[in-house]
Amino acid sequence: MSLVNARAFFDSLNLDYVAVHRTKEALFWTTYMGTSADDEGFTRAERAFKDFVSDPARLSATRAQLAQVEALPPDPERDLLLHGLRGWQALFEANVIESDAGRALMHELVDAEAVLFAKRRTYVPTHVNERGEVVDATLASLATNLATNPLDERRRSSFDAFRGLEQWALDNGFLDLVRLRNRFARALGFSDFFEMKLRKNERMTTSGLFAILDDFLDRTDAANARMLTGLRAQHGDAAVLPWNLRFATTGDIVRRMDPYLTFAPALRRWVESFRRLGIGFRGATLQLDLLDRAGKFQNGFCHCPGPAWVNARGEWIPGQINFTSEARPDQVGSGTRAIVTLFHEGGHAAHFANVVQQAPCFSQEYAPTSMAYAETQSMFCDSLLDDADWLTRYACDADGQPMPEAVIHARVASLQPMLAFEKRMLAVVPCFESALYQLSDEALTPETVLALARQTERRVLGMESPRPLLAIPHLLNQESAAAYQGYLLAEMAVAQTRAFFLERDGYLTDNPAIGPALSTHYWEPGNSVDHDTMLRTLTGEGFTARHLASACNKSVDEAWTDATDSMRAAAARPSRADALPSLDAHIRIVHGDELLADSTEGEDVMCARFETWVHAHYPA
Repeated sequence: MSLVNARAFFDSLNLDYVAVHRTKEALFWTTYMGTSADDEGFTRAERAFKDFVSDPARLSATRAQLAQVEALPPDPERDLLLHGLRGWQALFEANVIESDAGRALMHELVDAEAVLFAKRRTYVPTHVNERGEVVDATLASLATNLATNPLDERRRSSFDAFRGLEQWALDNGFLDLVRLRNRFARALGFSDFFEMKLRKNERMTTSGLFAILDDFLDRTDAANARMLTGLRAQHGDAAVLPWNLRFATTGDIVRRMDPYLTFAPALRRWVESFRRLGIGFRGATLQLDLLDRAGKFQNGFCHCPGPAWVNARGEWIPGQINFTSEARPDQVGSGTRAIVTLFHEGGHAAHFANVVQQAPCFSQEYAPTSMAYAETQSMFCDSLLDDADWLTRYACDADGQPMPEAVIHARVASLQPMLAFEKRMLAVVPCFESALYQLSDEALTPETVLALARQTERRVLGMESPRPLLAIPHLLNQESAAAYQGYLLAEMAVAQTRAFFLERDGYLTDNPAIGPALSTHYWEPGNSVDHDTMLRTLTGEGFTARHLASACNKSVDEAWTDATDSMRAAAARPSRADALPSLDAHIRIVHGDELLADSTEGEDVMCARFETWVHAHYPA
């Protein structure tokens, strides 16, 4: 009888969670896409979700049911139920708030963040664009202008806008949020908010994290210093000013690549590349909002309103997944940004669509899902775009001519020296946030925090960052705050995964064995396994930073040898037939409330309609 009761309890948890999760995520999407101003409704839904996952009564009940099931003789039904209940136990333990004081502080945090988010939506930075016009700017257009605008003072205007965002955050309650987050963490028994997030999300200690980060920084110090010295020698000291670095290192190559990576074909390139990799979505519904517009959240993301799972009747419940980018098709570099977002967020979507477990708690993006684990999936997919053989196969101009080898060489020569710097930029944020949350309430002044930000940037990068720390939107949101280290940990896992496939198969681009292998080893278990276990099941090797450090430390000549080898090998491989299996997904391309194209008549028709719409609205 206890198995029947436990099964009923488990089934109820699954259905109740799906309902509260779907409500919250539906409002998250419309609020962040700027198609709804129901901030109060979103706050209520967010609070209801937090109440559900942090309810100590549910944790207590789950533990009681687990104890009863564990006492029963092993058999397949009992073992499957035990696995599912342990998934719920892990979710509640990662989120539960045992005390009344802690729950009150959580509500206060949700309300305070909602107020800050509403204010941020009305703040519009400006900068000087390529035509010399002072225009409203998004985070994406600021970053692109920094990389591509040929005039120093116009690039400086974008950098000043980033610094203006920092000051805006300090003037509009960010430091009050930091204090409140620390009070919340201490109410739960942690020393500060950073330590709490690290333990709950990554199952790591602060000392354990920095043993890994410091090791990586030590391994790449020489490569980073070599890049800065070389840049000064080639372009003068002004090249390492934060508003000049991107242009000095990538501005020319971004322009040279732009005709081969324009925005309109980005969707088709993503679809075809994922098809050839053998990636499928198990019938999921994908909604993609790719274009920039006023009022829309200024950072790409992927969320899953409908987690994928197998219900009590053994029926497959496909995922419902939304992801977004903020491209401006008339801006140089927009096509590159778009394809990176499609591969990155599409990698997240493939992950969450392929979790095959009997509860929705295993297929969602919040704790106990490790950020490093989740980002490994997306970053592995977007890493393919850096490969010379992918560029040779997919990047072509309007006449169908492939990107010339000379341009690919120039890209390698431009990006390889910067690789250590780029990965170290990911380390800047956790180094800063760890120190930030250790400050006393009295020390949390705008002057102290800005000084800490600049000091951290100079220590890790050797210069002030082109992307000022407090302009990074992750810091303002409780879910993503104190979690950025997940990106660097994921980069390490990506390098490890790439090394495995290259050693086993010899190539990555269009390798049809990759999708099935990722699905089996990385995606299907969901968060029922930790990051280290996930890596071991595929690569046979525990978590290590050595593969990423090795990639960062390569010379341009070494990187170019690897690139030419991959292009020659790709040319020698027989090409696959164009009649490829579909992505097995229902795809909708939207622009706010407007439907631009969908896959009802097939993915090729969808891509053609999207390209037609882009060309009509953004003529060359």
